[in-house]
Amino acid sequence: MLYSLLYPQLKPLGVGRDKLLQIMKANHLEIQPKRAYHVTTDSDHRFKTYPDLVDGLEINRPEQVIVADITYVGTRDNPWYLALVTDAYSKKIMGYDLSRSLDKEGSIRALKMAIKQREYKGETLIHHSDRGVQY
Repeated sequence: MLYSLLYPQLKPLGVGRDKLLQIMKANHLEIQPKRAYHVTTDSDHRFKTYPDLVDGLEINRPEQVIVADITYVGTRDNPWYLALVTDAYSKKIMGYDLSRSLDKEGSIRALKMAIKQREYKGETLIHHSDRGVQY
């Protein structure tokens, strides 16, 4: 929209849309869109938390560590939460669940799917999360 308004003045200068965006960025004139932010982690809960087994660990094989997290993918009028379990080494999504709430059941379904997808079943596996209440 801005480029189309300024086009008559920019054309003689040889400034196209991309150059205008570069100039705006260099001068910190970009408009930062407001994002709808939903808190999906509550780590300050009364439930037992476990030590971080991944801190300092060298991850050097698939299915050594799987990482779990939940992200908000819906709208305020139509909320959805995506629980993902990802292999830390290969970045492969091992399990997922899309649900209407942050209840633990979505995380459990994603974890069960990840366990079922395992190829190296005899190897040790660490499940790592942000210690949110679902975990």
